[in-house]
Amino acid sequence: MAAAAPTLSARTSPTPSSDSRTPPSLLSHCSSLRELKQIHAFVIKTNIQDDLPTATRLISSCTVKPSAASVAYAHKMFDRNPEPNIVLFNALSRVYSRLDGGLSIKAVHLFSHVLTLGLSPDYHTFPALFKACTTSKALVEGKQLHGFALKLSLADKNIFVSPTLINMYTECGDVDSGRKVFDGIPSPCVVAYNSMITCYVRANRPNEALSMFQEMQAKDLLPSDVTMLSVLSSCAQLGALDLGKWAHEFVKKNGLNRFVKVNTALIDMYAKCRSLEDAVSVFREMEFRDTQAWSAIIAAYGIHGRSSEAISMYEEMKRSGIPPDQSTILSLLRTCSQTGLVKEGYEFLESMKKEFRISPKIKHYGCMVDLLGRAGRLEEAYKFIHDLRIKPTPILWRRLLSACSSHDNVEMGKRVMERILELDSSHSGDYEIFSDMCARSGKWDQVDRMRKLMIDEGVVKVPGCSSIELDNVVHKFFARDGIGSSISTALHRSTDRLFEELKLAGYVPDTSLVNHVDMDEEEKEITLRYHSGKLAITFSLLNGPPGMAIRVVKNLRVCRDCHSAAKLISSVFSRRIIFKDAQRFHHFENGECSCGDFW
Repeated sequence: MAAAAPTLSARTSPTPSSDSRTPPSLLSHCSSLRELKQIHAFVIKTNIQDDLPTATRLISSCTVKPSAASVAYAHKMFDRNPEPNIVLFNALSRVYSRLDGGLSIKAVHLFSHVLTLGLSPDYHTFPALFKACTTSKALVEGKQLHGFALKLSLADKNIFVSPTLINMYTECGDVDSGRKVFDGIPSPCVVAYNSMITCYVRANRPNEALSMFQEMQAKDLLPSDVTMLSVLSSCAQLGALDLGKWAHEFVKKNGLNRFVKVNTALIDMYAKCRSLEDAVSVFREMEFRDTQAWSAIIAAYGIHGRSSEAISMYEEMKRSGIPPDQSTILSLLRTCSQTGLVKEGYEFLESMKKEFRISPKIKHYGCMVDLLGRAGRLEEAYKFIHDLRIKPTPILWRRLLSACSSHDNVEMGKRVMERILELDSSHSGDYEIFSDMCARSGKWDQVDRMRKLMIDEGVVKVPGCSSIELDNVVHKFFARDGIGSSISTALHRSTDRLFEELKLAGYVPDTSLVNHVDMDEEEKEITLRYHSGKLAITFSLLNGPPGMAIRVVKNLRVCRDCHSAAKLISSVFSRRIIFKDAQRFHHFENGECSCGDFW
């Protein structure tokens, strides 16, 4: 056995007055709880444990690698201090706020205790408490703390408190309250704007994020790298390539491309906005590439259906000595799923566990279920979920339900639907997928049963929404949206003419997708014709420059009829159509789709 490394206590003897042997200098190099305990012992030996700066540094050092053990040790140091004050509490609260799950909320419980000791909070007290509420999704406690901070005049007009308060509300699902906090700041700075913009992005409200970015520029506030990460993410969510290219030029002009994370966000943005070539160009121009950058370019190739290039990049990554992480393997599994590489998918999942010692998460298992389901191996996918060592989530069963629908396997779909309802009966998409499946098979009793269940459970159908960008303006469309207004009526008339022309070219509406037994064929055709994706494509044909690629972003999966229509439109009008749905990108050109009708 190798000789044990010399301990910190052995390196710190006899002259504590030496600068290189003082507790502050030692703490700056502390990397484990074991070393911290040795430094603490030295502090006690030299009788400076009650010195406020030293005690604060000792507690703060527990945030280096926060764990239940390190937090317990920090709490013990706090409890043993003969004169605890708010500075020490703030340090301990920051330690708690770094923990995951329910442990972080203990910072709030401790705060209640220190108030009984007569300690008064300051501006540094509330950010960690709000962060603890964010981590624990404790909105009620967060609101109580907000009220207390307002009472003490410590909530608004402060650069430290407001951003964490905005983030707390947003992460707890109350974005509008976060906006109210922002609006209450007399002169919001870049940090406050960054918090609000980031919150809108996380809440999937990219238009509002970009609006705030424009407001920020109008006030002559210089965006930071953090700002541009959110702006690029907004462009990616919208599929707004022109805005994304403008943001890229802004990044280069202001030297923000020196940040690896910004370049990684650029790769992700270009990939999701269809420009794979630009994504690859950004990656190749990077001087330094970390694991996240490699994962982003692998994902970029994957979502564009270029599986061989994605796997080649992974091999190049390993040759470069960069270790993969969970995101890397997830990108590879998604690539395999979208291109039907079952054998390779199993291999990547196994290497993740055995070669790299990375524990798979639900997302990794979900990709495998998706892969097996798309390949038609439904029984194998069912067994895969059933045999998992972790408890299956509704997400896993939903992926299999989608596969059952794609393969019109109603019996398997029924088994899977029963498992979903046992776990979560509130998701409208589940009922719709199973109902559509049953309707295509003529099982109208099951369709009626699903409708009744939806009513009994109070489930509301999520409307399909598609958006396009023209001249830096994003236009949104909903199925049968706005019928009756002059603009919408004109758009619907144009859509009618378009599909009459497509019928001459061979288009046949798939009315089996409309599961309303009381509708006649003509009514079903109209329902299909006014799907949001078709309205968006028609609007782009009418208002976009001739020959311009049509880019559509939809909140749900593209249906079979819209997919068939888009293929035909790309051929008849010689247009490239890039359709980003909830699952992947579809590139339509010359009557074909990049997914090979495998989605």
